[in-house]
Amino acid sequence: MQIPDKLNNVCQRIRLSGVAQGVGFRPYIWRLAKELLLTGWVKKDAHGVEIEVCGAAEQVQSLIERLRVDAPVAARIDSVKALDGPLECVSDDFYILNNRGGRFPAMVGHDLAVCRDCLTEMFDPANRRWRYAFAGCSHCGPRYTITRALPFARERTSLKGHAPCAKCQSETRRKEGRHSKDEVICCPKCGPQLALLDADGQPLPGDPITQALALVKQGKIIAIKGMGGFHLACDARNAGAVAVLRERKQRDERPFAVMLANAASASTFVQLNLGEPGLLAMSERPIILLKKRPNCDSVLPGVTNGLSWLGVMIPSTPLQYLLFHEAAGRPQGLGWLDRPQKLALVMTGADSGGEPLVIGDKEALMRLSGVADAFLLHEREIVSRCDDSIARSGPGGLQLVRRGRGYTPQPIKLPRSGPPVLAVGGWFKNTVCVTRGDEAFVSQHIGDLDNAAACDFFDSTVSRLLKLLDIKPAFVAHDLDRSFHSTRYALDFALQKGVPSLAVQHHHAHTAAVLAEHRIDTPVIGLSLDGIGLGTDGRGWGGELLRVDGARMERIGHIAPIQLVGEHALRVPWRLAAAVLQQLGRGQEIEQRFPGQRGAAAVAKTLLRGVKCPETSSLGCYINAAAGLLGVKPVMAFDGQASELLEGMADRYGDILPLNGAWTIQDGCLDLRELYAVLADEKVPERGAAIFHATLVAALADWICAVAPSGSTIVGSGGCFLNQVIARGLRSRLGSRGLSLIEARKLPPNDGGLSVGQAWVALKYLQG
Repeated sequence: MQIPDKLNNVCQRIRLSGVAQGVGFRPYIWRLAKELLLTGWVKKDAHGVEIEVCGAAEQVQSLIERLRVDAPVAARIDSVKALDGPLECVSDDFYILNNRGGRFPAMVGHDLAVCRDCLTEMFDPANRRWRYAFAGCSHCGPRYTITRALPFARERTSLKGHAPCAKCQSETRRKEGRHSKDEVICCPKCGPQLALLDADGQPLPGDPITQALALVKQGKIIAIKGMGGFHLACDARNAGAVAVLRERKQRDERPFAVMLANAASASTFVQLNLGEPGLLAMSERPIILLKKRPNCDSVLPGVTNGLSWLGVMIPSTPLQYLLFHEAAGRPQGLGWLDRPQKLALVMTGADSGGEPLVIGDKEALMRLSGVADAFLLHEREIVSRCDDSIARSGPGGLQLVRRGRGYTPQPIKLPRSGPPVLAVGGWFKNTVCVTRGDEAFVSQHIGDLDNAAACDFFDSTVSRLLKLLDIKPAFVAHDLDRSFHSTRYALDFALQKGVPSLAVQHHHAHTAAVLAEHRIDTPVIGLSLDGIGLGTDGRGWGGELLRVDGARMERIGHIAPIQLVGEHALRVPWRLAAAVLQQLGRGQEIEQRFPGQRGAAAVAKTLLRGVKCPETSSLGCYINAAAGLLGVKPVMAFDGQASELLEGMADRYGDILPLNGAWTIQDGCLDLRELYAVLADEKVPERGAAIFHATLVAALADWICAVAPSGSTIVGSGGCFLNQVIARGLRSRLGSRGLSLIEARKLPPNDGGLSVGQAWVALKYLQG
């Protein structure tokens, strides 16, 4: 190495913070320092990455600037700080030092799809990793789901029992190679292996990939061990196989996601707009909801049951790619991945009865008995379950619907630092959040806390996040509703640890989640539209205008309440439609309009008496009521089904003018009865859906403008903002009237983002 004139050298200590564990960061810095003729060292320590560097002043400055703008794809650099103080050593070369002992509050990276370089190795017959199901490098593959503790190193992952062979060790020592310091390097000689078992758990002969694909083509259902859990897979083109999977999994009418080889293959089934092929190929690999082509249901029968969107994903793991490679005839090279491939797989999470995703081999054989016809297993243990992420593409950009694999545990950067807070979310679509400094770490999707297994998953997720982050919370935040498992856990935790707790109103938290994501630290008007959440008055809220200033929230408007009849009325559109008819003075029509529904007469009498009919301002309920009046879906098979069907019908029908005078606003209350009077007499459901959406958007815009001065920022939150017709319409109408609408993107707008909002309110409360 050529050493520059030492008389003109400067020395500098540099501190990096962010995600730099297990992403090839130290070799990257080594190569950069060599290129710039710098000496010194780099090491991981308790706070991230530390560098001591010596060389020409302009070269040292160049290093600092490049660290800020250029980094390995899997890394995330939040800050680059030059530190003053004594330097430990100055050498004549640049070295990668071993880790320093002590506590490690740095965070591990998220799971990433296998990179193109590794695919090149896999599909080269001359390479020793030809068709190897665990190819990976410093820039791709699992991280969060295989990590037991920090700092990230092989012995602290589920690869501990697979020591690298001599050839793999040689690759890790080559500082110039992409496997330099690679903690997850594997090959067929030293890494995990595949096995295919039958329904009884007995090994099947032959190549596991070849035999698994053959079973799929025979219409069988295969349980496949993935990165964050098991999937159940079958031939998406085989109506019989899809029907059997639906029956065995008790999936009812919920849509399935489909895995395809590439975007070119997806274009057969969905309309790909500008930029959407790139979304499918993102390294996080979420399921992307895309608009179906007219022939989609005929070629993928039973997959989506009439919805307008298809969930599409492309392979993320080498194992998944091998199934498509086998179906393509084992071609050499990567050219086949640029061409449409015929294989289409239903790929759905291996769970049943709302319980968490299956992750263990023995667990799979037990819980999926009678569901899967065969099991494609491997020897790499999944340390933490992590469902597939789901996202929607639209004019406002990518919007997460469910935050899981690929995004966990990427933090949300906050405007300022604060003491550590644990926030536990709500009941539905639960996530938990832990803050550290100016970062909010959100857990993977946990799900609805309505069974013991889900509650256990919740408990273990909290423990895991606190352990990985090395955090002892100084404050705990939770929902107002004390019937939630998450709330009870929070109160018990606070009592046991001797720390204070704070109850945060549901819709305040929804609004605050968007504020946290967008780093907005000023008062705003929040429009929170969702299913239902407990209000400060003890009633169910869900259509709210709020004035939010940090930890302070004021309810300044709401949608006129609708009555709920029965414990599960929220998910029974015909009952909500009956409540609207009673509001309109047409309660006598209930029995004749819903003759096929048991209990119609009793519902009519209950509404007439007004006894045991709690009220809610929920827009979600009003949307379901519209679906009930139009006959779209009298009883839902899954949460959100009626809304999704109604949205799709409106989208297909196209633009239509809103009804004039179909709403009133008085004292902050938005009354939609006149709109529902029209829907009650509408004979064409598609036109009714279009009228409903257009008029609802116009009414919401008027309602907002009645309280918001021109130039205000409106924060939209809640599950109803997943409805693109509503969100798109509001964006346009408010923009034309001088208002800007801010929505969730990195967090789901539904209850999946609630924990971050709770944490944000708690931090603002602590700041006074």
